[in-house]
Amino acid sequence: MTYTFNEKNLRRRSLFISLFALSSSSFAVAANPFSIQVWKDPNCGCCKDWIAHIEKNNFVAKVFEQGNNAARSRLGMPQKFASCHTALVEGYVIEGHVPASDIQRLLQEKPQALGLAVPGMPIGSPGMDGSVYGGKRDAYQVLLIQKDGTSKVFHSYT
Repeated sequence: MTYTFNEKNLRRRSLFISLFALSSSSFAVAANPFSIQVWKDPNCGCCKDWIAHIEKNNFVAKVFEQGNNAARSRLGMPQKFASCHTALVEGYVIEGHVPASDIQRLLQEKPQALGLAVPGMPIGSPGMDGSVYGGKRDAYQVLLIQKDGTSKVFHSYT
C-alpha cells in the first residue's frame, strides 16, 4: 500500500495525538490527590511531620486534633498496633508512621484488609526522620492488618 506525503503525515499526527491523549489521561488519574482523614493529638510534632510527608505525596489531609484513641477504636484497629495517629483513606485504616508509598501501593492493590500499621514510633519512619534524630534509622515493618485482627508484613525497612 502506498501513501501520499499528506496521508503519512495525517497517520503520524493521529498516532501522536492518540498517544498524547492516552498519556495525558493517565497523568490526570495519577495526579488526582487522595483525601485522607487524620486523628492526632494537637501537640504531636511527629504527627505534623507525617502529615507533611503524605501531603507531599498526593494526599490531602483533613486533620482532627482531638487525639486518636477513640478513632482507632471506632475504626476497628486493634490496640496492639497503636501509634500516635490514626488515618482513614478510601475505607482503609492507617495507623502510625506508614510511608506514603506503602499507602499508595495499598490503594492500587486494594486487598481485602482493614489497613496498614507501623506500631510504635520507629526512628527513621516518615515523621520520625527529622534532623533531631541525627540520621539514625530503626528497622521497622509496615503491617497489613486483616479484618480479623491478624497481620502480615506488607513492607520491611532496614
